[in-house]
Amino acid sequence: MRNLTALDHRLFQKSQSHPQWRQMAGIARWVSRTGDGPLYGLIALAFWMSQWPALQGYVLDLLAAFAIELPLYIALKNTFRRRRPAVALPGAQAFIKPSDQFSLPSGHTAAAFVMVTMAIGHFGLSGLLALPWAMLVGLARVLLGVHFPSDILAGAALGACCACLILF
Repeated sequence: MRNLTALDHRLFQKSQSHPQWRQMAGIARWVSRTGDGPLYGLIALAFWMSQWPALQGYVLDLLAAFAIELPLYIALKNTFRRRRPAVALPGAQAFIKPSDQFSLPSGHTAAAFVMVTMAIGHFGLSGLLALPWAMLVGLARVLLGVHFPSDILAGAALGACCACLILF
């Protein structure tokens, strides 16, 4: 476990030592915002109001998946209580103020992967078009200094698994 933590810290520090890291923070902030909770609500509302049964089925399954994901996310955060990079690593810097003090798993990434996994389940290969967005949400959280890379992997796994519980 110690080796994994050391690798995680090295990967995080490498992201913060990139020559264009500060310039990428502005774009990362915008990408991260696309993974904020209120946007999911607006998307769900728009899909529901479309009166298209396929989109309404997607919304119902999203609600069920988020009903599983959110309590698990909170439980995992409060179980692992992993300090965020800016607190855990000397010299690490966060470009945004996180909504809570713990980093594992990434809630933004978990939610993005609920959306994408559900899209793939409902719309087949065309749902894969949203995968780069979900991956960029996770990467943005690392570039913004609020998550370690393994937080992103854990969030992606959590979101995908919760969606799969509903789909299958």
